[in-house]
Amino acid sequence: MWMPRSRGSSLRSVILAAGSTDSLEQYFQKINSRENLDRFVPNRSATDFDMLTQRKRKGKGKENHGAISPAREAYRDKLAEACNMNRRILAFKNKSSTPVDPFPQDLLSSPTKPLRRIPQRPERMLDAVEMVDDFNLNLLDWGSTNVLAIALANTVWLWDASNCSNSELVTIDDEDGPVTSVNWAPDGRQIAIGLNNSHVQLWDSFAKRQIRKFKDDHTQRVGSLAWNNHILTSGGMDGKIINRDVRAKSPTVKTYMGHQLEVCGLKWSDSGRRLASGGSDNLVYIWDRSLASSSARRQWLHKLEDHTAPVRALAWCPFQSSLLVSGGGLGDECIKFWDTSTGACENSVDTGSEVCALLWNTNEEELLSSHGYDEYQLTLWKYPSMKKLAKLTGHHSSVLYMAQSPNGCTVASAAGDEALVLWNVFGTPGVRKPATKPFALASCIR
Repeated sequence: MWMPRSRGSSLRSVILAAGSTDSLEQYFQKINSRENLDRFVPNRSATDFDMLTQRKRKGKGKENHGAISPAREAYRDKLAEACNMNRRILAFKNKSSTPVDPFPQDLLSSPTKPLRRIPQRPERMLDAVEMVDDFNLNLLDWGSTNVLAIALANTVWLWDASNCSNSELVTIDDEDGPVTSVNWAPDGRQIAIGLNNSHVQLWDSFAKRQIRKFKDDHTQRVGSLAWNNHILTSGGMDGKIINRDVRAKSPTVKTYMGHQLEVCGLKWSDSGRRLASGGSDNLVYIWDRSLASSSARRQWLHKLEDHTAPVRALAWCPFQSSLLVSGGGLGDECIKFWDTSTGACENSVDTGSEVCALLWNTNEEELLSSHGYDEYQLTLWKYPSMKKLAKLTGHHSSVLYMAQSPNGCTVASAAGDEALVLWNVFGTPGVRKPATKPFALASCIR
């Protein structure tokens, strides 16, 4: 029967079996001496592995391991080259004078950008009685002096956001109205008004008096307006786009012809070099001031034909000067991104509902869209991934009109449900504002 043996009896058996005359004490002294080597880590000089890792270094060796024949040295070199051992990987080296920090302090101490809170409820609601529900018109604009202009039927109202007061600018006669478009000049004092009778009026909002009237350029209503410094551009149901230098006695500068149906969207780029126009003919045109001429056979820089429904939603990107975004109406429902230097469509996003207006966030790379049938909402998108960040609901019909405050934080939206709603959707990053109670600040604009 097998029985386990003690360590001492085992060692004695090994010694006696080997015929050793040494005592047990002499044996332990021998195994503890420096001459003894661990059997699991052999002496490198006594193994073939030494031929791979310990290359002969001229003039630096302090130990003499014996002469090596030329044939053996040549064999060692060939073997090291074949095994790619000419350089040692993960070899021991002297301790680095400067320790390497696996987590650099500049990364650990760098502040991270706090997440921005996007309020889901309106900041303020105003009644907009007699708001015209027409996809082709532009009845809302926010001036540089923080005054919001809104056209309700025949009357243009001004709402001062700094003190929440409103006043009437002008009421148009029934035979000339209703008002079909409004747009502030860059100075925030002059405002252009387009009318159903094809006229365009220029008003001084401080003095509340009419400065000029332009009545012989269009033959049908003027549904879109845009400023480029002192140039006032208007688009009409007649398909014409007309530029006027409001400083000149005879102000017509150029007439752009391309659209076959009503021009319902106009936007100048920030540089003032290019104009984008959208129409009821499902087309988007890009016009260049330096190339366009009233006598040229082809006046436009690009003709963009990818939309399948009327286009009134246009917005130039504030951080990519050549990027234009456009939105298609019912039946198209897509947001498209255009490189206006080449005319190429870089991306197209199906939103699932009519795209009425578009605005860029000037503080973040974000895009806000307003929608009609059948999702009456505002949608905030992250650019360029176009991931939905927020959905703002509160209107009960197509959200046709949007305008942005001068500081870029607040957006006003208006719809045919006769509601004007203010949203703090573009709030300054890192600054959290307390949420307001819904409808607690509701008031009437007239």
